[in-house]
Order: sequence, then C-alpha cells, then structure tokens
Amino acid sequence: MAGIYIHIPFCKQKCSYCDFHFSTNLHNKSNLVKAINKELLLRKNEISQPLETIYFGGGTPSILSEIELESIFETIFKNYSTQNLKEVTLEANPDDLNQEKLKFLKSTPINRLSIGVQSFFEEDLQLMNRAHNAQEAERSIKLVQDFGFDNITIDLIYGSSTTTNDMWMKNLQQAINLNVPHISSYALTVEEKTILDHQIKKGITKPVDEDRQNEQFQLLVDTLTSNNFIQYEISNFGKENYFSLHNSNYWKGIHYMGIGPSAHSYNGKSRAWNIANNTKYIQAINQNNLPQEIEVLNEAERFNEMIMIGLRTIYGIDVDRINSEFSQPILDLFYQEINQLIKENLIIKQENKIILKPESKFFADGIASRLFYID
Repeated sequence: MAGIYIHIPFCKQKCSYCDFHFSTNLHNKSNLVKAINKELLLRKNEISQPLETIYFGGGTPSILSEIELESIFETIFKNYSTQNLKEVTLEANPDDLNQEKLKFLKSTPINRLSIGVQSFFEEDLQLMNRAHNAQEAERSIKLVQDFGFDNITIDLIYGSSTTTNDMWMKNLQQAINLNVPHISSYALTVEEKTILDHQIKKGITKPVDEDRQNEQFQLLVDTLTSNNFIQYEISNFGKENYFSLHNSNYWKGIHYMGIGPSAHSYNGKSRAWNIANNTKYIQAINQNNLPQEIEVLNEAERFNEMIMIGLRTIYGIDVDRINSEFSQPILDLFYQEINQLIKENLIIKQENKIILKPESKFFADGIASRLFYID
C-alpha cells in the first residue's frame, strides 16, 4: 500500500506562528493546480502499489475551486490504482466550510475532513491571526456533521500566552461536547522570522511559557484519555476506528509520495522534497523536470528516523526490526542507552517493543535524541 500527499500552498492570510510554505497571492492558483496534475503524471511510475490514502494539506486545500479539486481526482483515478483507497483527507479552514462547499465535497471521494479550529476563544484566534472567529469554529463542526461527515478531526493549539489552563480545559470540553472523534493538538512554537517571533522580540506579545505548555499537555492527555480517546501518537488522539490512516502509515514507514511545492516523499531508502517556490515549481514541471532534491539515507539516518517516529507512537520501537535491519555498533549503543533509560524510569519494554512511560511523553523528542546514533 502507499499514500499520496498533495500540498496546496495558498492561504487567505498569514497565521502569526506559521513557517510552512504558502502564498496569500492567488493569481497563479490555476496554473499551480495544472502543474500538480502534471507532476502526478510525471511520477506515476514511482508508485506500483495500490493507493490506500490521499491527503490534501497546506496551506489551505479548502481554498481550491470545484473544478480544480475535480481535476486532481480525475488525474489520480485515471493513472493510479485506487481500488483499495480507504481514506481521503482534506484540510479545511472553518470560514471556508459553507453549505455549498460541503455539498460539493460530499460528492467527491473525500471521506475525512481536518478542520483548523486551533481554539474556541477569540483571544487565541486573534493572537494567531486566524481568518475565522470562535463562532465560526463551532458552526463549521456542526455543519460538517449535518452533511454526514462523521470522520472529522480538528486541530487545537495549547500553550500560547493568551491561553490560561481554564481556557484550555474549556477548549477540550467544547470539542468533546461537539462529538469530535479525533483531535490533533500541538504546543504553540515560535519559529524564527514568523510574525509571532517578531511580536515577541518587540515586546508586543508575551513569550510562551514552557511550564504552562507542559501543564496544558498533561491536561490534554488526562482529559481526552478519560473521555475514550486513545493517544496513538504524542500529538494525536482518536476514538476507536478514527485514527488517521494516512499519518499512521507514515509513522509505520509505509511509502508515500509528496506532490506540489515543498512536498516531501519517502520510499524506504531515500527522502525527496520539492522546491519551496511556486513560480519555480510551475516552470520546472512545465518543462517536464522534477524540481526536487533527493537524499539517500545512510544506516544511521534510517535508524534515527525509526527511533524518533517509533517513540512518538503507541506502536513503539520495534525491537525485532531494529535487530534485523541494523549493524552491531548501532545495536550496542542502542541497548546501552535503552538500559539506562529504563533505569531512569523514562521508558518501558513490552514484549518486542519499547514505549515511553506516560509521564515521559512531553519529553519524547529529547529522549529520542539520546538514542540517536551519530556517525
């Protein structure tokens, strides 16, 4: 099985915290969609397995017109094996989800919507410079459900200077009350050269408080797991049968192909990423060139990636796979550090897998880095 990720690099406005590749200038949107369709044709031989998932990310994929979205589906269904397609996700902003839009989306292969709510509070949304307001956030979820989309997920951000613990609990309770079956939740991070970074450096906005973020992460885990959500990845919580198949496959190392500017691909041996420039991307594709860089992963890089991803999920680090795929020098250091982490009560070994202890999850990346093999 395999998956396709399609990056739609357009947004109505710039969120204060975002450092993803996107543009608020929509004048070349139709040309970019044509280039996406052409890239799908140029790379159709890269995937021989049947597709299991398609994921439209961004940017804001819900900004696509009906004709643009239909053209992408037509290209995929004509040129790829789709008989085993199980999940097609579209990321959407609440302000894009009206009755007309949802009526159209319901007629497409899309069967999962990811709604960028981020918060149900105006203070948070204003800090983040989101295009929607709190009322639209709630309305969009109810409207999506009314149109028969039961497989939905929402994004929620915690740890901003405007989010008190009480507000965060109310955010979570609101999502629970709305019967949302899946929540992806992330700490607000301050990336260099973003609007938020500038505001903090100028003293316009307070910096994020890591202690508060840790507190709100614990509230997140405790609240959702006590309401029948399963934390199947550090930042992802789903009720039974509502895990993201596309992301789960990625975490399990299943191959995926990234289409569009800045999109990443992985085939088990190498990573590739497209140029993060819309104009140059279009020009290259129109000349039948793939504007991508490729990195062949060495043994240490493959090992480190397996460690990082494994520790973040309930699937854990597969010890049998580690033993079979990596050389003795890597294994010697791996088991030496594993034994130390067990002594420090940070991880546990369950049969053939290694997982984090619940209280260690907020520090997953730091723990993973201790296991990395450095050439």
